[in-house]
Amino acid sequence: MEYYFDAILHTDFEDAVAKITEALKTEGFGVLTEIDMQAKLKEKLGVDYKKYKILGACNPAFAYKALQAEELIGLMLPCNVVVTDKEDGTTQVAVIHPIASMMAIQNPALEPLAQEVTEKLKKVMNLLK
Repeated sequence: MEYYFDAILHTDFEDAVAKITEALKTEGFGVLTEIDMQAKLKEKLGVDYKKYKILGACNPAFAYKALQAEELIGLMLPCNVVVTDKEDGTTQVAVIHPIASMMAIQNPALEPLAQEVTEKLKKVMNLLK
């Protein structure tokens, strides 16, 4: 099982970030965090790297249900979305596969929730195609 879903967008990096942010909203997700890896790597290591952002997406209702089933599930939250400039005129958007990430937790109560979140994130990714 792949640990992510992805889409290649024929658009620039900034437009791809905006598109995934809007697509996430359609399924009740908001972006809580944004990590600009290009800037961080330059700042901390002095190295150049392509445009690469990690977006921390959260659907509060699902996060609450998950916390009720597994208190330490916060270690796996929020759902990460990665936007990468492929430097060929395309941008890759990838999102974590919730079922794959939840396999590490041996709690059957999380299985239906992971399935629901997976379906929502697949809908989000289909909006990008």
